[in-house]
Amino acid sequence: MAFAYGADAAYLGGEQFGLRAFGGNFSQDEMRTAVRLAHASEKKIYVTVNVFPHNEDIADLPDYLRFLADAGVDAVLVADLGVFMLCRETVPDLPVHISTQANNVNWRTVDAWQKLGAARVVLARELSREEIREIRRNTDVELEMFVHGSMCISYSGRCLLSNYFTGRDANRGSCAQSCRWKYALVEESRPGEYYPVAEDERGTYIMNSKDLCLLPYLDEVIACGIDSLKIEGRMKSVHYAASVVKTYRAALDACMTDAPYEVESAWMDELEKVSHRAYTTGFFFGKTTEQDQIYGTSTYEQSSDFVGLVHDYDEATGLATVEQRNRMFVGEELEIFPPTGTPGRFILKGMWDDTGVPIKVAPHPRQIVRMEIPRDVVPDTILRRDAKS
Repeated sequence: MAFAYGADAAYLGGEQFGLRAFGGNFSQDEMRTAVRLAHASEKKIYVTVNVFPHNEDIADLPDYLRFLADAGVDAVLVADLGVFMLCRETVPDLPVHISTQANNVNWRTVDAWQKLGAARVVLARELSREEIREIRRNTDVELEMFVHGSMCISYSGRCLLSNYFTGRDANRGSCAQSCRWKYALVEESRPGEYYPVAEDERGTYIMNSKDLCLLPYLDEVIACGIDSLKIEGRMKSVHYAASVVKTYRAALDACMTDAPYEVESAWMDELEKVSHRAYTTGFFFGKTTEQDQIYGTSTYEQSSDFVGLVHDYDEATGLATVEQRNRMFVGEELEIFPPTGTPGRFILKGMWDDTGVPIKVAPHPRQIVRMEIPRDVVPDTILRRDAKS
């Protein structure tokens, strides 16, 4: 879906050595399939090998790196110096990108990675545009930065809370997201009495961060000398990947013209439709305040619900084969969100199950139905409806 909606590359994790141990990661066969899919469309696959390994983690790493090179991945992302050197020794022809987890916040560090042979450096999220420009002036290596997605309350993701509270090491891929929990104070002499740090009717969420969104300033990001724009998207939904990628694709294409960059209201409306926290510009314009970054709830916002994914469309009958992703009802208004072109709306007038029996509702998870859609739609088109407030 990321490729269909406009991404040039996708980064993903294998079953080892990535920082999303519970993310439904790719088996070796699935990774080979992903590489074939990407290369058939002239796209790229980058694989995260960005854990901070302990001694016992190192033994299997050389064979894993050799597999990635043999599978044809286009680069690996690493954060640890030892892993980087092992990559250079084991698979010297495989490009290595330096993960944001390596805390790349100054030009000397970026220059050092470049001299060691890194092909690209992903900058830390804690940098301002002035700092990014200075890094660009002093280095020649490709620079990548996050422009959209979740922010970590810890420094570039280097967090010990999860390990402390649960024994799950965030730096080895097992983060329990302790920063999303609700916290209170307990005074030593009064056990069992909990005092909120700062409370409203929703509770206290002192470490929940807002989501990064730099789309309104994408021209300024590019002017800093950035080579690659990164959307945080692992463990997100199909709808999220399609919506955010298509929006940034349109904005990036607009930046590449000679015309002044103007942010279309439809782009920002689209980014409100997917599940997200309140948006922030992060550190791009300098030091942040609590209001800039801290989000006062653990819930997400969205203005649209993803209800169906088109698999096929018969022009002769006007019927689409659709995989249900949320309950759909005959008579409700749905929105068509295609990989390319403009969205549109229609009233669902007829729907049939896979045996041809007319139905009024598609209630079963991932149920395959046929439905009337009054315009041509291509596979991977998303169907959605306005979310109830």
